[in-house]
Order: sequence, then C-alpha cells, then structure tokens
Amino acid sequence: MRIPMIGLVLAAALAAPQMAHAERPRRIVPPPMPADLELSPAEFTPFFVGHAVGTQGYMCVVTNGAYKWQPFGPQATLYDGDGNQVATHFLSPEPFTQLPSATWQHSRDSSEVWAFMIKQSSDANYVAPDAIPWFLLEASVVGEGPTGGDKLMDTERIQRLNTVEGKAPATGCSAPAHIGQRALVPYEADYYFYKAKRSRHSNDD
Repeated sequence: MRIPMIGLVLAAALAAPQMAHAERPRRIVPPPMPADLELSPAEFTPFFVGHAVGTQGYMCVVTNGAYKWQPFGPQATLYDGDGNQVATHFLSPEPFTQLPSATWQHSRDSSEVWAFMIKQSSDANYVAPDAIPWFLLEASVVGEGPTGGDKLMDTERIQRLNTVEGKAPATGCSAPAHIGQRALVPYEADYYFYKAKRSRHSNDD
C-alpha cells in the first residue's frame, strides 16, 4: 500500500473559466508495451510524462567469489515535449524505511515520489538488445514540496519505457584491482506517471 509522507491535504478551489484562447493540455498516450507492464485504463490514467537523459551508475563488487557490476542508481533529468526540464530522477532513502529507493522530484514545486519495481521486461519485441529493461513501478511514498506543491502527489504507478542503452559495462570488473571502481553509463528513457481514477488532486502540469 502506498503511504503518504504527510497528512491528507484538504483544499478547496473555485474553478475559473478558461480563456477562449487557452491551449488544451496534451493528451498522454503511452506507446505499445509488453502485456505484463500494461495498466487497466479503468483503474489508472497517465497524468505526467518526461523523457529522461542521464546515467545509470554501477560499482564493481565481488559476490560469492564472482566479480560483477552492481547498480547503485540513476542520475537523470526529465524533459517535456518542448525540451523544458520537468523533473529529476535519482536514488535516495525512502522516508520511512530509509532503504535506497528510486525517486523522482518535480522541478517546479519539488513534490516527490518514491517507488519500487514490481515488474520488468526485456521482451525483444520492444526492448533493444543494448538497452536496460522496461519497468513497472509502484509508488510507496509521496511527499509535498516545501510550499505545498502536489504535482506528483497522485502517483500510483510509474512505467519506464523506450529505454536507450544504460547497461552495465561488458569489461572492467574482473580483478581485485577493479573492486570499488564506478561506471556512469549514459541512458535515456520515457517515464509515464499514472494516478488512480479515484485521485484526489489535480496535477495539471
């Protein structure tokens, strides 16, 4: 179950009439994806999307006598369709458990969401051979920004789709001298944020 980091936000707002020339919000349409990652439109609706450009971090470690690149989190910036920064993506302690968790923070109001992966896919019909898997994540904690920002507060699910590169290096982690070395591998992906049909907040971007 998803846990709010703060108490329930109660707000009342008068709906102001839109100007005749106001631009209509863009409809968010996720791309085709493996069936395991799909969400029921009767339960969830996408409300926010960003194209991430950044790195996936890896560290060389030894596990059970085997050398391997261990992921330690992303560092990425999310952009909208016009090239404007809309969010950042990184690894940070989940507020309640303090366990490292995938985190997104809105660039305008600093609202945040922590999430954990519940399904992944490397289906060759969708995912490129040199790309990291596509994910479906569930929000575990959401938090307001310092001035009450709530852009990401309704997040229930997140999809990582359309990944480009980002896999761990094929070499450089095979000897004692390599232990502790880090690699930052460039990647790109699209992140789709979904809210439940019963959503409380308005998250128009």
